Amino acid sequence: MLEFSIWFVVFYVWHVLGVVVGYHRLLAHHSFNCPKLVEYFFVIGGYLGFESSPIWWATLHRAHHRWVDTELDPHSPRFGNYRAHSGWIFTHRYPDHIDPKVQAPDLVNDPLYKLLERNNNWHTSHLTNTAIGFGSRLVIWLFFGWKIALASVLAGLIVQQVPFLVNLVCHKPKLGYKNYECEDDSVNVWWLTLITLGDNWHNNHHAYPGCARAGFKWFEIDFAWLTIKLLEKLRLVSRVNERFELPNSIAASDSLV
Repeated sequence: MLEFSIWFVVFYVWHVLGVVVGYHRLLAHHSFNCPKLVEYFFVIGGYLGFESSPIWWATLHRAHHRWVDTELDPHSPRFGNYRAHSGWIFTHRYPDHIDPKVQAPDLVNDPLYKLLERNNNWHTSHLTNTAIGFGSRLVIWLFFGWKIALASVLAGLIVQQVPFLVNLVCHKPKLGYKNYECEDDSVNVWWLTLITLGDNWHNNHHAYPGCARAGFKWFEIDFAWLTIKLLEKLRLVSRVNERFELPNSIAASDSLV
């Protein structure tokens, strides 16, 4: 049981940082720079956390910021909890107002991401992610045993729910608080800290989407930010954007990076 627990924590941290640091703060917002090897380390962690195509993820997230909490937002809770949580992923292709070549031109030519995108067919890219996600755990089972494989797949499946929870819970004004009076419903939700490792400070993030840091006040613990700062000290990341202010209110920024 101890071995299983240790490996579960190791895989959970890798997968959730893959989402928060890799997919979100790096690919979607370019809040810092790093070598491709470091980028792929985090993005693969997120991919094995069943986050599907990196191009798809970044494209939809940038669209979320551009049209936040409007009918064009891919997953606003204003239009139903199911849609906000996971209903938005069950379609074949991008809607007319969302195009990876427009929203994510910086990612569409990356050979790995292009391969995982599967010609912009959402179902095919999701099925590819499922096959690779479970197939990689079978390889772990073969070489390292069922306990480590089970710890890995359970961690990945739980991490899959992290962005779904943020999309739903962190856009429910009654469930959190605001540091900034943005024009959207984003709120900071403290009790998601250990689950998201920092992306729960969502109102802060919507105020400063290009900032590599999401927790601004002393009690807003941001493990993803601490990871980025550690990597900066190790000279594995550079150009870390940590610009933010904490006045009583600001207007929401429409900037994606």
